[in-house]
Amino acid sequence: MKIQVEIKELKEGKYVVVDDEACIIKSISKSKPGKHGSAKARVDTIGLFDGQKRTILGPVSDKVYVPVVERKNAQVLSTAGNIAQLMDMGDFSTFEMNIPDEYKDRVREGEEVSYITAMDKIKFDIR
Repeated sequence: MKIQVEIKELKEGKYVVVDDEACIIKSISKSKPGKHGSAKARVDTIGLFDGQKRTILGPVSDKVYVPVVERKNAQVLSTAGNIAQLMDMGDFSTFEMNIPDEYKDRVREGEEVSYITAMDKIKFDIR
């Protein structure tokens, strides 16, 4: 799910959709309006799920989409290789996720983990 807003309403650390990917905003720079045009903005972002750098360039009055990003908790029911079966602590639904190599030692059966969901994608959010 996503909401439409103008570029001038965006803030660093928030989220925006670029190339149909949810991205976190790293920096925003705005120019002043000139003699023949409106103010322009450059928004530098990093993909939330793929880590790629992306940029938005355009007038501050342009409309962009902001994804609805939710942080949730889940209990690890079982692990098999690099796949974990999880149960959401809010609605008790079960689902499976691949465990990234950097989190293999932290994801253990019976423990709670946090995860991020946005635009039908899921990612571990272990800090």
